[in-house]
Amino acid sequence: MNITVSILGCGWLGLPLAEFLILKGFSLKGSTTSRDKLNVLSSKNIDPFLLELNPAITGDRQNDFFNSEILIIDIPPGGKDEKIDYHPKQVESILKEIKKSSVTKVIFISSTSVYGNVNREVTEDDELLPEKESGKALKIAEEILYTAGSFEKTIIRFAGLIDDDRNPVKFFAGRKNIPGGNVPVNLIHRKDCINIIHQIITQNAWNEIFNACSDHHPTKKEFYTAAAEKLDLPAPEFITTEDGYKIVKSDKLKLHLGYEFIYPDPLHMI
Repeated sequence: MNITVSILGCGWLGLPLAEFLILKGFSLKGSTTSRDKLNVLSSKNIDPFLLELNPAITGDRQNDFFNSEILIIDIPPGGKDEKIDYHPKQVESILKEIKKSSVTKVIFISSTSVYGNVNREVTEDDELLPEKESGKALKIAEEILYTAGSFEKTIIRFAGLIDDDRNPVKFFAGRKNIPGGNVPVNLIHRKDCINIIHQIITQNAWNEIFNACSDHHPTKKEFYTAAAEKLDLPAPEFITTEDGYKIVKSDKLKLHLGYEFIYPDPLHMI
């Protein structure tokens, strides 16, 4: 295939994504903020780069990192008190590097946290009314990226991320009187995340915004009770409250890409 992809942020999602794309014939460059992780990337045939965004991008061989056709940005807001200001500045710093580079296509990993809890289904056409600081930061970052010129770009709004080694049931196990037991969950398995990114690249689905969330939405009580039982953890106890909610719809993704979820039901993810 001989297409080079750079993944900015080879963490929980970025690293297995890089491994998957290598298997599909792509050449991969990956960044990390940990010097100890450089050898891990190298051992997986990923060209490793030590890069940081504070919020300006700094590091070794950063010009070479951006010498790729496709850039995947996977740096969710976190760890800073001023996320709303800090994360958009990180994206602006990345854009400056893109303008000097050979990058022609960008995938930006966003989140369904950009939607507010509006007590109904939400699609890509809905107004963004984020409530948390991270969602507000992503909303601004999306706007900055999507209005930038000179390259094609697609934004993916992933729902809550889950896999065998990242199951939020461990946080709820054994707890009592947890509010919102009647609230529907919005989740997506890491394998679906990886496959969706691959399909966007291979199908040239650029200049789009996609929600990515499993089809079914059991309540928090249904999902976390079943997850605790399967993992042999103490069952959580939920109470019904008047919490706000949203149900994230991925119809556009399924129609545009012809995508069928590997895990359409969160109850099958555990």
